Amino acid sequence: MIRTYTELIQLPTFEQRFEYLRLRGTVAEETFGIERYLNQRFYRSQEWKDIRDTVILRDNGCDLADPDREIQGRIIIHHMNPILLQDILQHSDDIMNPEYLITTCQDTHNAIHYGDISGTKQVGFTERKPYDTCPWR
Repeated sequence: MIRTYTELIQLPTFEQRFEYLRLRGTVAEETFGIERYLNQRFYRSQEWKDIRDTVILRDNGCDLADPDREIQGRIIIHHMNPILLQDILQHSDDIMNPEYLITTCQDTHNAIHYGDISGTKQVGFTERKPYDTCPWR
């Protein structure tokens, strides 16, 4: 099944979007093996950084593009369809196509690969009060 942003964005809830993307992988399952350096080189390329910025802007920095789930920490761009070593070696257009990319937070990204939705709690803002960071008051 090829997952697309166009289909994902039609799903109204975060939970439905999560289930659409969920991979049910195994922790420490080998993906790139000794060629992992190619994967890392790809993610450090300027071309990847540019498409990453485009996807973050498109999704407004929100987890699975859900406007009620603004990401407060590190933003990850998730390949909706797992990439293979051949995709990187052949510089497949699919790995840079925004139609196959989505913005996630670290917890959601890990849960898509290995977990369940319980690890994707929404983090809210703490209301600030005068002197709340002052330890002697």
